[in-house]
Amino acid sequence: MGSDLFSNRDLARMIVPLFFEQFLVMLVGLADTFFISQAGEAAVAGVSLVNQFNTVFIFLFTALAAGGAVVVSQYVGTRDRDRASEAASQLLMFSTVFSVAMTVGVLVFARPLLTFMFGRVEADVMASCLIYLRISALSYPALAIYNAGAALFRSVGKTSVTMVVSIISNVVNVVGNYVGIFVLHAGVAGVAWPSLVARVVSAAIITWLAFREQDVRYRMRWVCAWNGPLLGKIGSIAVPNGAENAVFQLVKVALSSIVALFGTYQIAANGVAQSIWSLAALAGAAFGPVFITVIGQCMGAGDVDAAERYFGKLMRITLVFSVAWNALVFLATPFILRFYALEPETIRLVIALVALHNTFNALVFPFSGCLGNGLRATGDVAFTMWVSIAATLVVRLVLSYVLGVWLGMGVMGIAWAMCADWAARAVALIWRWRSGKWKEKRIV
Repeated sequence: MGSDLFSNRDLARMIVPLFFEQFLVMLVGLADTFFISQAGEAAVAGVSLVNQFNTVFIFLFTALAAGGAVVVSQYVGTRDRDRASEAASQLLMFSTVFSVAMTVGVLVFARPLLTFMFGRVEADVMASCLIYLRISALSYPALAIYNAGAALFRSVGKTSVTMVVSIISNVVNVVGNYVGIFVLHAGVAGVAWPSLVARVVSAAIITWLAFREQDVRYRMRWVCAWNGPLLGKIGSIAVPNGAENAVFQLVKVALSSIVALFGTYQIAANGVAQSIWSLAALAGAAFGPVFITVIGQCMGAGDVDAAERYFGKLMRITLVFSVAWNALVFLATPFILRFYALEPETIRLVIALVALHNTFNALVFPFSGCLGNGLRATGDVAFTMWVSIAATLVVRLVLSYVLGVWLGMGVMGIAWAMCADWAARAVALIWRWRSGKWKEKRIV
Protein backbone atom coordinates (compact mmCIF):
# COMPACT_ATOMS: atom_id res chain seq x y z
CA MET A 1 0.00 0.00 0.00
CA GLY A 2 1.34 3.42 -0.90
CA SER A 3 0.80 6.86 0.44
CA ASP A 4 -1.89 7.49 -2.20
CA LEU A 5 -4.43 5.31 -0.36
CA PHE A 6 -6.44 8.51 0.11
CA SER A 7 -6.23 11.16 -2.59
CA ASN A 8 -6.87 14.82 -1.87
CA ARG A 9 -10.30 14.37 -3.41
CA ASP A 10 -11.00 11.42 -1.10
CA LEU A 11 -10.06 13.52 1.92
CA ALA A 12 -12.23 16.41 0.72
CA ARG A 13 -15.17 14.03 0.26
CA MET A 14 -14.87 13.12 3.94
CA ILE A 15 -14.10 16.54 5.40
CA VAL A 16 -16.63 18.75 3.61
CA PRO A 17 -19.77 16.72 4.51
CA LEU A 18 -18.60 16.42 8.12
CA PHE A 19 -18.11 20.17 8.37
CA PHE A 20 -21.53 21.00 6.93
CA GLU A 21 -23.16 18.34 9.11
CA GLN A 22 -21.67 19.91 12.25
CA PHE A 23 -22.59 23.40 11.03
CA LEU A 24 -26.19 22.29 10.47
CA VAL A 25 -26.39 20.72 13.92
CA MET A 26 -25.21 24.00 15.45
CA LEU A 27 -27.81 26.04 13.52
CA VAL A 28 -30.59 23.66 14.54
CA GLY A 29 -29.41 23.94 18.14
CA LEU A 30 -29.94 27.69 17.92
CA ALA A 31 -33.42 27.10 16.45
CA ASP A 32 -34.20 24.70 19.31
CA THR A 33 -33.21 27.39 21.82
CA PHE A 34 -35.58 29.84 20.12
CA PHE A 35 -38.53 27.43 20.14
CA ILE A 36 -37.96 26.40 23.76
CA SER A 37 -37.82 30.05 24.83
CA GLN A 38 -41.39 30.46 23.52
CA ALA A 39 -42.65 27.86 26.01
CA GLY A 40 -41.89 29.95 29.11
CA GLU A 41 -39.12 30.27 31.68
CA ALA A 42 -39.97 27.03 33.50
CA ALA A 43 -39.65 25.14 30.21
CA VAL A 44 -36.34 26.80 29.41
CA ALA A 45 -34.97 25.98 32.86
CA GLY A 46 -36.24 22.39 32.74
CA VAL A 47 -34.82 21.67 29.29
CA SER A 48 -31.49 23.31 30.17
CA LEU A 49 -31.08 21.22 33.33
CA VAL A 50 -32.06 17.94 31.68
CA ASN A 51 -29.77 18.58 28.72
CA GLN A 52 -26.83 18.70 31.13
CA PHE A 53 -27.84 15.21 32.27
CA ASN A 54 -28.51 13.95 28.73
CA THR A 55 -25.05 15.07 27.66
CA VAL A 56 -23.58 12.29 29.79
CA PHE A 57 -25.42 9.66 27.76
CA ILE A 58 -24.66 11.37 24.48
CA PHE A 59 -20.95 11.17 25.29
CA LEU A 60 -21.29 7.50 26.32
CA PHE A 61 -22.94 6.58 23.02
CA THR A 62 -20.41 8.67 21.10
CA ALA A 63 -17.51 6.95 22.88
CA LEU A 64 -18.98 3.53 22.07
CA ALA A 65 -19.42 4.49 18.42
CA ALA A 66 -15.84 5.82 18.30
CA GLY A 67 -14.57 2.46 19.55
CA GLY A 68 -16.51 0.73 16.81
CA ALA A 69 -15.27 3.18 14.18
CA VAL A 70 -11.63 2.45 15.03
CA VAL A 71 -12.10 -1.32 14.86
CA VAL A 72 -14.13 -1.18 11.64
CA SER A 73 -11.59 1.20 10.06
CA GLN A 74 -8.74 -1.15 10.86
CA TYR A 75 -10.57 -4.16 9.43
CA VAL A 76 -11.34 -2.12 6.30
CA GLY A 77 -7.60 -1.49 6.06
CA THR A 78 -6.94 -5.25 6.14
CA ARG A 79 -9.44 -5.69 3.29
CA ASP A 80 -11.36 -8.10 5.54
CA ARG A 81 -14.90 -6.97 4.75
CA ASP A 82 -16.51 -9.80 6.67
CA ARG A 83 -14.74 -8.96 9.90
CA ALA A 84 -15.44 -5.25 9.37
CA SER A 85 -19.13 -6.07 8.81
CA GLU A 86 -19.19 -8.28 11.89
CA ALA A 87 -17.62 -5.52 14.00
CA ALA A 88 -20.20 -3.01 12.75
CA SER A 89 -23.03 -5.47 13.42
CA GLN A 90 -21.77 -6.18 16.92
CA LEU A 91 -21.57 -2.45 17.55
CA LEU A 92 -25.23 -2.11 16.54
CA MET A 93 -26.25 -5.00 18.81
CA PHE A 94 -24.36 -3.77 21.87
CA SER A 95 -25.37 -0.13 21.34
CA THR A 96 -29.01 -1.19 21.25
CA VAL A 97 -28.80 -3.37 24.38
CA PHE A 98 -26.79 -0.81 26.32
CA SER A 99 -29.03 2.14 25.41
CA VAL A 100 -32.25 0.26 26.20
CA ALA A 101 -30.84 -0.58 29.63
CA MET A 102 -29.99 3.10 30.17
CA THR A 103 -33.51 4.13 29.11
CA VAL A 104 -35.16 1.72 31.53
CA GLY A 105 -32.93 2.88 34.38
CA VAL A 106 -33.62 6.56 33.74
CA LEU A 107 -37.39 6.04 33.41
CA VAL A 108 -37.56 4.09 36.66
CA PHE A 109 -35.41 6.52 38.67
CA ALA A 110 -36.26 9.79 36.88
CA ARG A 111 -37.49 11.77 39.90
CA PRO A 112 -34.80 10.61 42.37
CA LEU A 113 -32.10 11.34 39.77
CA LEU A 114 -33.37 14.87 39.14
CA THR A 115 -33.74 15.58 42.85
CA PHE A 116 -30.22 14.33 43.53
CA MET A 117 -28.64 16.39 40.74
CA PHE A 118 -30.61 19.63 40.88
CA GLY A 119 -31.95 19.71 44.42
CA ARG A 120 -35.28 21.25 45.26
CA VAL A 121 -35.95 23.42 42.23
CA GLU A 122 -39.29 25.15 41.91
CA ALA A 123 -42.27 22.85 41.34
CA ASP A 124 -43.01 24.03 37.79
CA VAL A 125 -39.35 23.63 36.81
CA MET A 126 -39.25 20.10 38.26
CA ALA A 127 -42.44 19.25 36.35
CA SER A 128 -40.80 20.44 33.12
CA CYS A 129 -37.67 18.45 33.95
CA LEU A 130 -39.64 15.25 34.47
CA ILE A 131 -41.61 15.61 31.24
CA TYR A 132 -38.54 16.38 29.17
CA LEU A 133 -36.36 13.68 30.76
CA ARG A 134 -38.95 10.92 30.37
CA ILE A 135 -39.55 11.71 26.70
CA SER A 136 -35.89 12.29 25.84
CA ALA A 137 -34.89 9.05 27.61
CA LEU A 138 -37.08 7.17 25.13
CA SER A 139 -34.80 8.50 22.38
CA TYR A 140 -31.59 7.03 23.86
CA PRO A 141 -31.80 3.79 21.81
CA ALA A 142 -32.43 5.74 18.59
CA LEU A 143 -29.49 8.02 19.35
CA ALA A 144 -27.17 5.09 20.06
CA ILE A 145 -28.33 3.21 16.95
CA TYR A 146 -27.76 6.28 14.79
CA ASN A 147 -24.25 6.72 16.19
CA ALA A 148 -23.48 3.07 15.42
CA GLY A 149 -24.60 3.50 11.81
CA ALA A 150 -22.72 6.79 11.48
CA ALA A 151 -19.58 5.03 12.72
CA LEU A 152 -19.92 2.43 9.96
CA PHE A 153 -20.25 4.99 7.16
CA ARG A 154 -17.52 7.24 8.50
CA SER A 155 -15.19 4.25 8.83
CA VAL A 156 -15.47 3.61 5.09
CA GLY A 157 -15.18 7.31 4.26
CA LYS A 158 -18.82 7.86 3.21
CA THR A 159 -19.49 10.90 5.37
CA SER A 160 -21.95 12.32 2.83
CA VAL A 161 -24.42 9.65 4.00
CA THR A 162 -24.41 10.93 7.58
CA MET A 163 -24.69 14.50 6.32
CA VAL A 164 -27.86 13.74 4.31
CA VAL A 165 -29.41 11.76 7.17
CA SER A 166 -28.60 14.63 9.54
CA ILE A 167 -30.29 17.13 7.21
CA ILE A 168 -33.46 15.01 7.11
CA SER A 169 -33.46 14.52 10.87
CA ASN A 170 -32.94 18.18 11.65
CA VAL A 171 -35.68 19.29 9.25
CA VAL A 172 -38.06 16.90 11.02
CA ASN A 173 -36.96 18.34 14.36
CA VAL A 174 -37.41 22.00 13.41
CA VAL A 175 -40.80 21.44 11.76
CA GLY A 176 -41.92 19.37 14.75
CA ASN A 177 -40.83 22.07 17.18
CA TYR A 178 -42.82 24.67 15.26
CA VAL A 179 -45.93 22.52 15.33
CA GLY A 180 -45.46 21.52 18.97
CA ILE A 181 -44.95 25.08 20.22
CA PHE A 182 -46.99 27.35 17.93
CA VAL A 183 -49.76 25.00 16.78
CA LEU A 184 -50.30 22.54 19.62
CA HIS A 185 -48.99 24.81 22.41
CA ALA A 186 -47.65 21.69 24.10
CA GLY A 187 -44.90 23.37 26.13
CA VAL A 188 -41.94 21.17 27.03
CA ALA A 189 -43.55 18.15 25.38
CA GLY A 190 -43.81 20.22 22.20
CA VAL A 191 -40.01 20.28 21.89
CA ALA A 192 -39.31 16.85 23.41
CA TRP A 193 -41.46 14.71 21.11
CA PRO A 194 -40.07 16.22 17.87
CA SER A 195 -36.52 15.43 19.08
CA LEU A 196 -37.58 11.85 19.76
CA VAL A 197 -39.23 11.50 16.34
CA ALA A 198 -36.22 13.06 14.59
CA ARG A 199 -33.81 10.65 16.28
CA VAL A 200 -36.01 7.66 15.44
CA VAL A 201 -36.16 8.77 11.80
CA SER A 202 -32.37 9.19 11.56
CA ALA A 203 -31.77 5.82 13.28
CA ALA A 204 -34.21 4.05 10.96
CA ILE A 205 -32.76 5.57 7.78
CA ILE A 206 -29.11 4.96 8.60
CA THR A 207 -29.81 1.39 9.77
CA TRP A 208 -31.72 0.62 6.58
CA LEU A 209 -28.84 2.03 4.51
CA ALA A 210 -26.28 0.09 6.55
CA PHE A 211 -28.06 -3.20 5.82
CA ARG A 212 -28.01 -2.34 2.08
CA GLU A 213 -24.39 -1.10 1.92
CA GLN A 214 -22.31 -3.09 -0.58
CA ASP A 215 -18.89 -3.31 1.07
CA VAL A 216 -19.17 -3.14 4.86
CA ARG A 217 -22.72 -3.65 6.06
CA TYR A 218 -24.91 -4.95 8.84
CA ARG A 219 -25.73 -8.65 8.69
CA MET A 220 -28.54 -10.02 10.80
CA ARG A 221 -26.68 -13.18 11.82
CA TRP A 222 -24.02 -11.03 13.48
CA VAL A 223 -26.46 -8.49 14.89
CA CYS A 224 -28.19 -11.34 16.76
CA ALA A 225 -24.92 -12.88 18.01
CA TRP A 226 -22.49 -12.13 20.85
CA ASN A 227 -18.80 -12.07 19.99
CA GLY A 228 -17.01 -11.36 23.26
CA PRO A 229 -13.47 -10.93 21.87
CA LEU A 230 -14.67 -8.56 19.15
CA LEU A 231 -16.71 -6.53 21.62
CA GLY A 232 -13.59 -6.44 23.78
CA LYS A 233 -11.68 -4.77 20.94
CA ILE A 234 -14.42 -2.15 20.63
CA GLY A 235 -14.48 -1.67 24.40
CA SER A 236 -10.71 -1.24 24.52
CA ILE A 237 -11.24 2.03 22.64
CA ALA A 238 -14.68 2.99 23.96
CA VAL A 239 -14.00 2.62 27.70
CA PRO A 240 -10.96 4.95 27.88
CA ASN A 241 -12.72 7.41 25.58
CA GLY A 242 -15.81 7.29 27.79
CA ALA A 243 -13.68 7.84 30.90
CA GLU A 244 -12.13 10.94 29.32
CA ASN A 245 -15.57 12.34 28.49
CA ALA A 246 -16.97 11.56 31.95
CA VAL A 247 -14.15 13.43 33.70
CA PHE A 248 -14.50 16.34 31.29
CA GLN A 249 -18.25 16.62 31.99
CA LEU A 250 -17.75 16.56 35.75
CA VAL A 251 -15.13 19.30 35.51
CA LYS A 252 -17.41 21.29 33.23
CA VAL A 253 -20.12 21.24 35.90
CA ALA A 254 -17.58 22.32 38.53
CA LEU A 255 -16.41 25.20 36.32
CA SER A 256 -20.01 26.35 35.87
CA SER A 257 -20.19 26.75 39.63
CA ILE A 258 -16.99 28.82 39.61
CA VAL A 259 -18.25 31.07 36.80
CA ALA A 260 -21.41 31.72 38.83
CA LEU A 261 -19.20 33.55 41.38
CA PHE A 262 -18.10 36.28 39.00
CA GLY A 263 -21.13 38.55 38.66
CA THR A 264 -23.81 39.11 36.06
CA TYR A 265 -21.86 40.81 33.29
CA GLN A 266 -19.08 38.21 33.34
CA ILE A 267 -21.59 35.34 33.36
CA ALA A 268 -23.39 36.91 30.40
CA ALA A 269 -20.14 37.50 28.52
CA ASN A 270 -19.04 33.93 29.13
CA GLY A 271 -22.36 32.56 27.87
CA VAL A 272 -22.29 34.62 24.68
CA ALA A 273 -18.62 33.82 24.09
CA GLN A 274 -19.30 30.10 24.43
CA SER A 275 -21.96 30.29 21.72
CA ILE A 276 -19.37 31.85 19.39
CA TRP A 277 -16.72 29.33 20.53
CA SER A 278 -19.03 26.52 19.44
CA LEU A 279 -19.03 28.01 15.95
CA ALA A 280 -15.23 28.24 15.93
CA ALA A 281 -14.94 24.64 17.15
CA LEU A 282 -16.54 23.27 13.97
CA ALA A 283 -13.11 22.85 12.38
CA GLY A 284 -11.95 20.37 15.01
CA ALA A 285 -15.29 18.56 15.00
CA ALA A 286 -15.07 18.04 11.24
CA PHE A 287 -11.49 16.76 11.13
CA GLY A 288 -11.56 14.45 14.16
CA PRO A 289 -13.46 11.55 12.51
CA VAL A 290 -11.27 11.83 9.40
CA PHE A 291 -8.18 11.00 11.47
CA ILE A 292 -9.92 7.88 12.80
CA THR A 293 -10.88 6.66 9.32
CA VAL A 294 -7.59 7.38 7.55
CA ILE A 295 -5.13 6.39 10.28
CA GLY A 296 -7.25 3.42 11.28
CA GLN A 297 -7.31 2.01 7.75
CA CYS A 298 -3.57 2.50 7.34
CA MET A 299 -2.81 0.73 10.62
CA GLY A 300 -5.23 -2.06 9.81
CA ALA A 301 -3.38 -2.62 6.55
CA GLY A 302 -0.09 -2.78 8.45
CA ASP A 303 1.23 0.21 6.51
CA VAL A 304 2.78 2.21 9.35
CA ASP A 305 4.72 4.42 6.91
CA ALA A 306 1.48 5.48 5.24
CA ALA A 307 -0.07 6.20 8.64
CA GLU A 308 2.89 8.41 9.49
CA ARG A 309 2.62 10.29 6.20
CA TYR A 310 -1.11 10.83 6.66
CA PHE A 311 -0.60 12.02 10.22
CA GLY A 312 1.59 14.79 8.82
CA LYS A 313 -0.64 15.57 5.86
CA LEU A 314 -3.86 15.70 7.89
CA MET A 315 -2.23 17.89 10.53
CA ARG A 316 -1.13 20.38 7.88
CA ILE A 317 -4.60 20.48 6.31
CA THR A 318 -6.25 20.78 9.72
CA LEU A 319 -4.00 23.67 10.75
CA VAL A 320 -4.59 25.63 7.54
CA PHE A 321 -8.36 25.15 7.67
CA SER A 322 -8.50 25.81 11.41
CA VAL A 323 -6.56 29.07 11.18
CA ALA A 324 -8.70 30.32 8.30
CA TRP A 325 -12.00 29.33 9.98
CA ASN A 326 -11.15 30.74 13.39
CA ALA A 327 -10.01 34.01 11.83
CA LEU A 328 -13.28 34.23 9.88
CA VAL A 329 -15.34 33.60 13.02
CA PHE A 330 -13.40 36.26 14.94
CA LEU A 331 -13.92 38.81 12.15
CA ALA A 332 -17.65 37.99 12.22
CA THR A 333 -17.90 38.41 16.01
CA PRO A 334 -18.76 42.15 16.01
CA PHE A 335 -21.59 41.44 13.55
CA ILE A 336 -22.86 38.52 15.65
CA LEU A 337 -22.85 40.69 18.78
CA ARG A 338 -25.31 43.10 17.16
CA PHE A 339 -28.02 40.50 17.83
CA TYR A 340 -27.35 40.66 21.59
CA ALA A 341 -28.49 43.45 23.91
CA LEU A 342 -25.22 43.82 25.80
CA GLU A 343 -23.48 46.63 27.63
CA PRO A 344 -20.21 47.95 26.12
CA GLU A 345 -18.20 46.42 28.97
CA THR A 346 -19.73 43.01 28.29
CA ILE A 347 -19.08 43.32 24.56
CA ARG A 348 -15.41 44.13 25.15
CA LEU A 349 -15.07 41.07 27.40
CA VAL A 350 -16.77 38.83 24.81
CA ILE A 351 -14.37 40.01 22.09
CA ALA A 352 -11.37 39.40 24.37
CA LEU A 353 -12.64 35.89 25.18
CA VAL A 354 -13.21 35.05 21.53
CA ALA A 355 -9.79 36.41 20.51
CA LEU A 356 -8.05 34.24 23.12
CA HIS A 357 -10.09 31.14 22.38
CA ASN A 358 -9.82 31.35 18.61
CA THR A 359 -6.05 31.87 18.69
CA PHE A 360 -5.50 28.69 20.68
CA ASN A 361 -8.30 26.82 18.89
CA ALA A 362 -6.61 27.56 15.57
CA LEU A 363 -2.99 26.82 16.49
CA VAL A 364 -3.12 24.40 19.44
CA PHE A 365 -6.39 22.45 19.41
CA PRO A 366 -5.54 20.56 16.18
CA PHE A 367 -2.73 18.93 18.17
CA SER A 368 -4.63 18.47 21.43
CA GLY A 369 -7.83 17.22 19.78
CA CYS A 370 -7.46 15.87 16.25
CA LEU A 371 -4.00 14.40 16.81
CA GLY A 372 -5.44 12.55 19.80
CA ASN A 373 -8.09 10.99 17.56
CA GLY A 374 -5.36 9.78 15.24
CA LEU A 375 -3.44 8.17 18.11
CA ARG A 376 -6.62 6.45 19.32
CA ALA A 377 -7.11 5.08 15.82
CA THR A 378 -3.75 3.33 16.10
CA GLY A 379 -4.85 1.71 19.37
CA ASP A 380 -2.78 4.04 21.57
CA VAL A 381 -5.76 4.74 23.85
CA ALA A 382 -4.36 4.39 27.38
CA PHE A 383 -1.81 7.17 26.89
CA THR A 384 -4.35 9.58 25.38
CA MET A 385 -6.82 8.81 28.18
CA TRP A 386 -4.36 9.57 30.99
CA VAL A 387 -3.12 12.72 29.24
CA SER A 388 -6.69 13.94 28.86
CA ILE A 389 -7.69 13.20 32.44
CA ALA A 390 -4.51 14.74 33.88
CA ALA A 391 -4.81 17.87 31.74
CA THR A 392 -8.48 18.29 32.64
CA LEU A 393 -8.02 17.86 36.38
CA VAL A 394 -4.54 19.23 37.06
CA VAL A 395 -4.42 22.02 34.49
CA ARG A 396 -7.96 23.12 33.62
CA LEU A 397 -9.69 22.66 36.98
CA VAL A 398 -6.89 23.76 39.31
CA LEU A 399 -5.71 26.60 37.10
CA SER A 400 -9.28 27.85 36.67
CA TYR A 401 -9.55 28.35 40.42
CA VAL A 402 -6.08 29.87 40.74
CA LEU A 403 -6.48 32.32 37.87
CA GLY A 404 -10.21 32.93 38.04
CA VAL A 405 -10.79 33.17 41.79
CA TRP A 406 -7.48 33.50 43.61
CA LEU A 407 -5.88 35.98 41.18
CA GLY A 408 -9.22 37.65 40.41
CA MET A 409 -9.11 37.22 36.63
CA GLY A 410 -12.72 36.01 36.46
CA VAL A 411 -13.89 34.34 33.26
CA MET A 412 -10.69 35.36 31.48
CA GLY A 413 -8.84 33.19 33.99
CA ILE A 414 -11.16 30.28 33.17
CA ALA A 415 -10.46 30.83 29.45
CA TRP A 416 -6.69 30.92 30.02
CA ALA A 417 -6.95 27.66 31.99
CA MET A 418 -8.81 26.07 29.08
CA CYS A 419 -6.10 27.16 26.66
CA ALA A 420 -3.40 25.88 29.02
CA ASP A 421 -5.21 22.53 29.10
CA TRP A 422 -5.06 22.36 25.31
CA ALA A 423 -1.40 23.35 25.31
CA ALA A 424 -0.46 20.69 27.87
CA ARG A 425 -2.27 18.01 25.87
CA ALA A 426 -0.68 19.20 22.65
CA VAL A 427 2.84 18.98 24.08
CA ALA A 428 2.23 15.46 25.44
CA LEU A 429 0.54 14.17 22.28
CA ILE A 430 3.13 15.67 19.93
CA TRP A 431 5.85 14.00 22.02
CA ARG A 432 3.99 10.69 21.83
CA TRP A 433 3.49 11.02 18.09
CA ARG A 434 7.15 11.87 17.46
CA SER A 435 8.33 9.07 19.76
CA GLY A 436 6.79 6.50 17.45
CA LYS A 437 5.37 4.44 20.36
CA TRP A 438 2.01 4.36 18.59
CA LYS A 439 3.57 2.33 15.77
CA GLU A 440 3.79 -0.67 18.11
CA LYS A 441 0.05 -0.72 18.87
CA ARG A 442 -2.30 -3.27 17.31
CA ILE A 443 -6.05 -3.79 17.61
CA VAL A 444 -6.82 -6.27 14.81
